[in-house]
Amino acid sequence: MEKRRQQDEKIRCDACPVMCYIAPGKVGACDRYANQDGRIIRCDPLTLLDRRIEAGGEIRPFLKTDWDGGVIGTDDVFVSGVGSGTTYPDYKPAPFIVSREIEGADVVTVVTEAIFSYCGVKVKIDTDRHLGHETALVRANGEAIGHVTTSEYGSQMLSLGGVDHLTGGSKAEGRVTCDALLRLCNREAVELAIDDGAIVVVQAGQPPIVDGQKEERMRVGCGSATIGMFASQWQGLVNEVVVVDDHITGVVSEHQAGKVLDWPDTGIRIKGHRSTPGRYFKVAQPGQGWGGTDIDDPLSILNPWLEKKGARPGLSLLMVSTTGEHAGYYVLDDDLVPQKHPMPAPLQASVDLIAENCEPALCTVMFQAGAGGSLRSGVTENPVKLTRSVQSMHTAVTCGGVPAYVWPGGGITLMVDVLDMPDGSFGYVPTPALVAPLEFTLRRDDYRALGGHDAAIRTVEDVIQKGGEYGAEIRAVPPKGQA
Repeated sequence: MEKRRQQDEKIRCDACPVMCYIAPGKVGACDRYANQDGRIIRCDPLTLLDRRIEAGGEIRPFLKTDWDGGVIGTDDVFVSGVGSGTTYPDYKPAPFIVSREIEGADVVTVVTEAIFSYCGVKVKIDTDRHLGHETALVRANGEAIGHVTTSEYGSQMLSLGGVDHLTGGSKAEGRVTCDALLRLCNREAVELAIDDGAIVVVQAGQPPIVDGQKEERMRVGCGSATIGMFASQWQGLVNEVVVVDDHITGVVSEHQAGKVLDWPDTGIRIKGHRSTPGRYFKVAQPGQGWGGTDIDDPLSILNPWLEKKGARPGLSLLMVSTTGEHAGYYVLDDDLVPQKHPMPAPLQASVDLIAENCEPALCTVMFQAGAGGSLRSGVTENPVKLTRSVQSMHTAVTCGGVPAYVWPGGGITLMVDVLDMPDGSFGYVPTPALVAPLEFTLRRDDYRALGGHDAAIRTVEDVIQKGGEYGAEIRAVPPKGQA
């Protein structure tokens, strides 16, 4: 007997905790599932990755597709979680559990789209400019969605998302956080405002835009490292070099690199905290100026020169930033005050060399999530065995076919670069939470040993021939009062 509901009925989707009632021809709140002829179907196509295709992927519909019956090279074809559907409410097997042969071994890949309430992104922003103080709140559309973490070598880090922002704050905070994470993970541009700091536009794989200025270069190193790399380039061309940097400003005549080159003393004196010879901390405050400081005039970090230590009229000085973006040439006058002069061509070449050694400034977005919870039931009836199999490296974890880094310790906490994943890999549910592809791959014998859903295993050929169908009767429950 035909068990499908009448086509004019709303039917209930249980692909996430929202449990939408979807009218015929309409989609749910997530835009991922729809009511088609009384069935819940997945709107986006299932993605098969085929290494034989230079573009790296081939799209197949979620439902049955045309197939010529030819032999499939299962070593090359990988059924990803993109477009596969979820396991929610998680007691049932994953949408696709696929068997394939790899180098003579029978391997199983368990494929699903995981609903992640516990997720976020770590953002690396290549810039010398000050974005914000550590722990400062990061906002999108006025809502707090994360915070500034550490400054790294030529980059600043943001931690965005997480369960406390997704579900622990107001509804507006959760919605905005989810939207920002979704767009960042799908490689879209997002404008972020940092409390008492900068406004920065972040997009994976693209240069950051800081307070309206597009960043071009990632610094070659701190001021001390720059001197270590280029001191020999300056010898004989200039009497003194100061590399201005927010973290470690370098002075070549005092620096060990200069001493090895027998660089004479110049009587220069630098404001700030002297760390070791030729290395100074806190010469200025963080900012958007020279070397990530708040200064526009580099001479402001100098104290009066000392004649008894080598200062003399005519002594030349190059001041340069760690990216070569800022540079100036000065000569001491009769009062030992630096006066600006045109940059000599040989020195300009050294500044250009600094710029040449700077890598392009980019934004990197790393998706991070906890893949524990009940979704493991889609893999096995004994979820802890999956966790232990992952921790012992018997089970490989991928996201959209991309190997994920799994953090040591308990649970399955993973991290993956969104630039490596297929286009449109991420979705959302209005709980709010992100939805991301997740695949577990292991030998079939190991899968049986951990209590896997062996009866649900299909071949790659079967998946391509028949696709998959979400709209089983148990997943299409009518509203109360409707037969």
